[in-house]
Amino acid sequence: MEEIAARFALTYPGFNLDVDLHLPGRGITALFGHSGSGKTTLLRLIAGLARTENGRLTFRGQVWQDEDTWLPTHRRPLGYVFQDANLLEHLSVAGNLQYGAKRSCGRQVNLDAAIELLGIGHLLERKPAQLSGGEGQRVAIARALSTAPSLLLMDEPLASLDLTRKQEILPYLERLHRELAIPVLYVSHAPDEVARLADHLVVMAEGRVVADGPLAETLARTDLPVRLGEEAGVVVEAVIVERDSSWQLLRLGFGAENILWCRDSGQLLGSRVRVRVLARDVAISLSRPQDSSVQNLLAGRIEAIANDEHPGLALIRVQVGKTPFLSRLTRRAVDTLALKVEREVWVQVKTVALLDQT
Repeated sequence: MEEIAARFALTYPGFNLDVDLHLPGRGITALFGHSGSGKTTLLRLIAGLARTENGRLTFRGQVWQDEDTWLPTHRRPLGYVFQDANLLEHLSVAGNLQYGAKRSCGRQVNLDAAIELLGIGHLLERKPAQLSGGEGQRVAIARALSTAPSLLLMDEPLASLDLTRKQEILPYLERLHRELAIPVLYVSHAPDEVARLADHLVVMAEGRVVADGPLAETLARTDLPVRLGEEAGVVVEAVIVERDSSWQLLRLGFGAENILWCRDSGQLLGSRVRVRVLARDVAISLSRPQDSSVQNLLAGRIEAIANDEHPGLALIRVQVGKTPFLSRLTRRAVDTLALKVEREVWVQVKTVALLDQT
């Protein structure tokens, strides 16, 4: 269901932004791209913190901006989380949350829910100077939620944190992803955050949208392979259906009957998880391998064969049920196996990386 329609054209010295987007009304949409691609500028335009005369923005059918309308930021039902916590130093954590609640514009506020969701009940009496970086960002997110927003904007909320603090706060963001019913626009250039959190992906470069769609489908595109980091790959959503304690492995089910094995990291049976499968870790065979060390074998059909970055390599998209996979092969291997679109093949997945427990 479309909730956000944004069309903006903006020119700065040395930079042009030109976007036309229609975004879903649930889940997390990641705005991904290198620094300077226009992600934060777009977020600020949606928030009303920046303005262009050449723009139109609607949210759930309400016009926030067009040639005749301009809704100021304080009248837009949104919460905003910046890179830094930006808490009011003279107020306690509780005071910061109450400050946000007073700006809810009459919308019903449930501070207790925000406090419980972010796990900050034990911090309420502390001042911002007494918080760690991760704790401060959790309070900042709770403060944004205390305004009872209909839309949450997050501008690289983990960028100022070290790796330890990022790992501390990511489970709370995953819980936010699970339990929050409102749409979230999440700006990031960190591949691990996007892979773990996003449902929808918008890739930006030089002020323009170069890819836009559901995460799994967008990552699996071969006409415009989107690299989360240095490698092409896909994200698969699965359910833990079996624990093999003797070999310290988990069996993950996805689609109708497909399975993947990965190492056991202690997740509970029945948990929904995400795994990342890199193209370099996927091989293709014309028949089911009988004597192979690769334990993940999946039947699929080739959907596309495209040039990769090196002329000696090809990127193959294989559909396994409703789930796409990418495989990077040499052009020599493609020719030797006579691979072509629509051909039935076997996919061998050497390694999968478990991303989260949802």
